[in-house]
Amino acid sequence: MLERRPDTPAALARCGMMSVVTPGPGTSSAGTVGLRPLTARSAILSLLLGAHPPSATVGELVAWGRQVAINDSAVRAALTRMVAAGDLHRDRGVYALSARLLERQRRQDDAMEVPVGGWDGTWRLAAVTSTGKDPASRLHLRRTMVAAHFGELREGLWIRPDNLLWRPPADLAADLEILRAHPEREPAELADELFSPHLWASTGRDLLHRAESATSARDRLTVFATIVRHLTHDPLLPDELLPADWPGTALRQAYDAFRAEVIREWRRS
Repeated sequence: MLERRPDTPAALARCGMMSVVTPGPGTSSAGTVGLRPLTARSAILSLLLGAHPPSATVGELVAWGRQVAINDSAVRAALTRMVAAGDLHRDRGVYALSARLLERQRRQDDAMEVPVGGWDGTWRLAAVTSTGKDPASRLHLRRTMVAAHFGELREGLWIRPDNLLWRPPADLAADLEILRAHPEREPAELADELFSPHLWASTGRDLLHRAESATSARDRLTVFATIVRHLTHDPLLPDELLPADWPGTALRQAYDAFRAEVIREWRRS
């Protein structure tokens, strides 16, 4: 199976959400892209996050591990650790994603969609008005805003083009004042400062090249796991603010085809 016959970076790093890592010991790299090594845990999550429903028996997961060159004992040990860590629930021999990872799956599914419709040049601002929050609450707010594709103009002031249907989640609504504005700066300049779209596009094109050149099932899974993480950090800018040769559509099409192939062959096995 699967053998080939094919926010700003600083904000993401602060939140622990960077999708592409800097090459170093234990990583493989080509061009500007560093790929995280494929572990039993990441292989299991890659499968379940792409499956609907996101559940499988131990036998199915062991078989999946063999397909991506991960031995049976490593898969079984990873399942035990993932249940203990709250990543998975086990019921009558079936493993399913926890509520926290179901939310991650929702974000991943949302990343496959792009906004439609025009943009009238308005930007949406979310100003943090609450004070005295503990560090965990502040980190939660930051991660939520980054996940909603906002950039931080200055501490406590989040902004993005108003081309997305978004409202603050209930647990943060009292902490934010939502406004709309027309900045006097050039929109493309502001978007470049906040979201580094040229860097995102360059990484995306490198990932497409890696996907096209990967030959083994393990290497392909490693690349596509990175692609889907990268897509969750697409700034979803209006067309007017995107660099030429934007790879977002090509990345989504490549990942959709890979996911469909994996699920089809896995369910058949």
